[in-house]
This record gives sequence, C-alpha cells and structure tokens, in this order.
Amino acid sequence: MTVDRSRFPDVLRELALLPDEYDCIFEAGSIVRGWGNPSSDVDLYVITDRQWTSDTAVSHSVPLSTPKVPCEERIVDDTAWDIRYWTNAQVDEVLQRVSWDAFGGDVLGDFDDLSLKEIQLLERLTWAASAAGDTWLQHRRLLVEQSAFRPLLIARALNHSDARVEDAVGQLKAADFASAVLSARAALHFSADALLLSQGVYGQNEKWLARRFQVADPELLPYEDYWAIETMRTYNPGNPEAWICDVLAICRKISLEVSIG
Repeated sequence: MTVDRSRFPDVLRELALLPDEYDCIFEAGSIVRGWGNPSSDVDLYVITDRQWTSDTAVSHSVPLSTPKVPCEERIVDDTAWDIRYWTNAQVDEVLQRVSWDAFGGDVLGDFDDLSLKEIQLLERLTWAASAAGDTWLQHRRLLVEQSAFRPLLIARALNHSDARVEDAVGQLKAADFASAVLSARAALHFSADALLLSQGVYGQNEKWLARRFQVADPELLPYEDYWAIETMRTYNPGNPEAWICDVLAICRKISLEVSIG
C-alpha cells in the first residue's frame, strides 16, 4: 500500500487542523508498519511549540507539567484520522523521564507511573514515518534509542513474567490447573514482549504480538515455535500440567538469556 504522506500537511490545513507553526508531522499507526487493514485509522502526531486549542479537540491526560494532549478526529477519504498534538516541551519532558540520569543508571527501578500515552509516543517515535519535519523526527528517534526507555520496558516485562511464573507454580501445587494455565499464558506474553523488545521491536497492543514475532523471528523463540505455544497445539486437557511446565520453562529461559542493557 503506497501512502503519499507529503499531502498530509495540506489535508490538515484544509480541515483547519494545522497550526500556523509546527516542527513535525508524523504518522505512527499500523499502516506505517505494513499491518494495516480496511478498518485501520491514520494516526498522526503534530508537534508544536504552543499547545493546540479548538472547539472540537478532546484532551487526553498525561502526568506532565502541561497535563493535556489535545486530539482531533476526522474522516478523510472514508478513513478515520486520529490527530494528536504534542508540544516540544511535553516530548522533551517525557524523554527526561526515561533518561539514564532519572534512574541513576538503575534500569531495574519502577517506572509504572509512565502513562500509556507516553509509552506509545516513545515507541512510535522509533518507527514513525515523517510527513514534515524529518530532521526533528530523526533527532528524537536517536534520543529515544540512547535513553533508558527500552531497558526499562524489558526489565518491567521480565518482572511481570517472573511474577506470573511464580503464580503458576503455586497454582500447580494447589492443583488449580485452570488458573495455572492463565498465569502461564500471561507469563508467556510478558516474556515474549521482553524478547521482542530486546530485538528492538516495540509494541504495547497485544493484538500485534504475532506480527511483531514475524518481524523479529528471534532465534531464542522462533515465530513458528511461539505460534505453536500461543495456539496451545500441544495442550492436553487430560494432562494440563505438561503444557504449563513447558511454557514456564520457556519463560525462565528468556528471563535468563535476555539482556536488559
């Protein structure tokens, strides 16, 4: 699918959704990654110095000095456009929140106060496609990669996986196999996320987990092996413990071999 992103500023201007001054416009949805479908939205980010205001904007809350991110929605050529307006100051503040200095070099620290909107912004900067202001985008992309962001995400995913593995072990001892299956599946997804992040393949939405595996196809857990586990091909209702133990073994292997740094 060919997308002419150079027309995006003109379309936004025609819709009266383009500030007089801006530093960057980039697209960062599933279409950019080649995963789009007929129902996919166009996800746009507009970066400005002054916060966008309008009568139609709906704001999302973020834990920043300027605590609102205005958003607009329009239909363009039968496709939904979601437009988010971030200021340079907001982007810089998010980057500071994941700087190495902010954590004193300890990426095992807790950063669960980072909101989903902030995580999405930083992740999308790493693979977004520029419609205007490519220099701005390339510079911020480099800052994300040099930050503690990816190690922090990996550490968090591994911590969550370890907790679910511990849950599953306890549930197995209690012969609570149904709960152990669910805990094992949760552990698998957290471990998979850590593994894919270690390969530089970001993504918070679980619906794209298989796609991310296809992109990375990591040697530690190739896509075909992952998909066989995800679809529970070897699960035997008469012996659920075997499948659970296999999954927990994979999670432990990933925990031991994936590097946080």
